[in-house]
Amino acid sequence: PYCHNGCPVNNQIPDWNDLVYHGEWEQASRNLHSTNNFPEFTGRVCPAPCEASCTLNIEDTPVTIKTIECAVADRAWANGWIKPEIPATKTGKKVAIVGSGPAGMAAAQQLARAGHDVHVFEKHAKPGGLLRYGIPDFKFEKSHIDRRVAQMEAEGVTFHANAHVGVTIPAKEILDGHDAVLLAGGSEHPRALPVPGRDLDGVHFAMEFLPQQNRRVSGEALDTNEPILAA
Repeated sequence: PYCHNGCPVNNQIPDWNDLVYHGEWEQASRNLHSTNNFPEFTGRVCPAPCEASCTLNIEDTPVTIKTIECAVADRAWANGWIKPEIPATKTGKKVAIVGSGPAGMAAAQQLARAGHDVHVFEKHAKPGGLLRYGIPDFKFEKSHIDRRVAQMEAEGVTFHANAHVGVTIPAKEILDGHDAVLLAGGSEHPRALPVPGRDLDGVHFAMEFLPQQNRRVSGEALDTNEPILAA
């Protein structure tokens, strides 16, 4: 199906759409989680290339896949279908993950469920990466991240906040203390636009402004002496 091909994480969209159509919401949630660790994240902030690929988009009436995905995940949480999945056996292996954005979180969850002792190192005060610091609350409330972090901690994942590997923690310490290391840091280098007026006061990169405002909303201390305010 075109929608399936358009999905970066290979969600089995026609399958769980059909399950929803037949009222099998819990089975739809299981199907959705088989390819996507955090459907309540993508159901809110994904740009939905699946809908652009939808056959019905030929007539500008695509299936509202993203909204259905979000509804499936929200119903699963509301009904208690999403629980910690604790491994039956432990491997005795210790894995470090540097970065707690969506990639780091998804990898941590999968590795913990495989039985490894997983430690996630985040340079900021709270996990979530771009999800937490780059998206405004009106679009994505941070309680969704906190809920998943709690699930993952119950599964055995250990989060280390304010832990900047290579700055406050020597990289060698991470390498020596773990059997494997996964680098899941995002790219924070902005792309400048060479246009007239770019150097004027009040023109900022998104990731200079958005993290500040997200910290204000959550009551977190700002990490700069140069506040940027929309006003």
